[in-house]
Amino acid sequence: MTDQLEDLPPPTPLTEPPVAASRMDKIKSEIVAGGAAEEIADDELADGWKGKVAMAAIAGLFVWLYTLNAWWFIFVVGLVISIFLHEAGHYLTAKWTGMKVTQFFMFMGPRLWSFRRGETEYGVRLIPLGAFVRIVGMHKMDADVAEEDEPRTYRQKSFPRRLLVISGGSLMHMIIAITLLFVVYVGQGERTDQVRPEVLIGVAFEGLPAEQAGLRVDDQILSIGGIEVTSSAELGEAVRSFDPSDLVDVVVLRDGTQQVIPVGLGARTDVPESSEAFGSTYLGVSSYSPVIYTDHSVPAAALNAVTDIVPTAWESTQGVVKALNPVNLFTHVNGTNDDLATRPVTLVGVTGLSDDVGDSEGIFGVLWLLAVLNVFVGVFNMFPLLPLDGGHAAIAIYERVREGMRGGKERYFADVERLMPFAMAVVVFLFMFMFAGLYLDIARPL
Repeated sequence: MTDQLEDLPPPTPLTEPPVAASRMDKIKSEIVAGGAAEEIADDELADGWKGKVAMAAIAGLFVWLYTLNAWWFIFVVGLVISIFLHEAGHYLTAKWTGMKVTQFFMFMGPRLWSFRRGETEYGVRLIPLGAFVRIVGMHKMDADVAEEDEPRTYRQKSFPRRLLVISGGSLMHMIIAITLLFVVYVGQGERTDQVRPEVLIGVAFEGLPAEQAGLRVDDQILSIGGIEVTSSAELGEAVRSFDPSDLVDVVVLRDGTQQVIPVGLGARTDVPESSEAFGSTYLGVSSYSPVIYTDHSVPAAALNAVTDIVPTAWESTQGVVKALNPVNLFTHVNGTNDDLATRPVTLVGVTGLSDDVGDSEGIFGVLWLLAVLNVFVGVFNMFPLLPLDGGHAAIAIYERVREGMRGGKERYFADVERLMPFAMAVVVFLFMFMFAGLYLDIARPL
């Protein structure tokens, strides 16, 4: 592996000498590089009392989140750790391959708090959208590089080194997912596609018939009005076979004892009057059937955690393609598409879903959800689109091909600026995707 990571000797200078970057050049550079490009002096670091107050405020937000919902707190903490480790993947591989790293920040926007160790500034920024590691000299547009630092730039390193560094974040996501799946498989077992023929109450909505009659979370519904039920679909069909205001006996299993609870059914009014569901009979619960798990030994859990990444990554690839389809985006927003497999979802929606997963499957369910999310983010991040890491990987591969056409003796530097219109279009679309998904997560939560 070591010989494959050697630089092409000697580092070839850029075909054109760097010139002072304009403000627009810096904006373009930051878009392509995926992070801030400006450097500041030690006396400008945000490490004073304002920085400490900002960090205390962030800690307070996490405490507040915990008081709202413990599952949301666990999921968000896991998500923040995943984001940090993603950037650590870039940082560690960059340092190992001899590149100069000047910034390592959580989040984006203005600095809240920072400090410097060696040549790298570490810190936290204001806007909780991702994170970034600043590696000098990512491309030709990155002109503000000192002459003595040119050999340590990303652009001057060999193809294997560049590909390793730019893939480091996604590789870290896969390592996180494998670790989480291993913990889940050892602690709970591996989930299968089968469920037990049982109907458990996940939520008894406040003020609705089930809650008013005394049905509780974790009650197992055996029958309703004399109709036995073994799945959520059967429960829905049984409820709709009665009329609103009918009084029916619901037989539940609670703490190992059967109980009969009379419930006066209601009529749905929480949907538009034009909907077929308006006025239909309902009980007022969210139900589920427990998943069947396969127990594993520690070695088997380790092996399956690795091998399961492949099908999960393939499913994530298909999910990315469906979710990024502009047609699906439009039809979900205008309400003509209710297929969850094609719906754009933001972290707000996934965090909300973690509540239900935690209630039904506990901590291992939340860890499994985090594992799947890490695989999805790792796959999405490697799509060949600037400013995603996959776009940089595609550029590195293209440069390698062009170098091969030259006999492998002369470095080729792609003109990244020519890709700026495409990169800007990708950024605009991703913002549209984010806002559309956020609207759906708030207006029509999962």
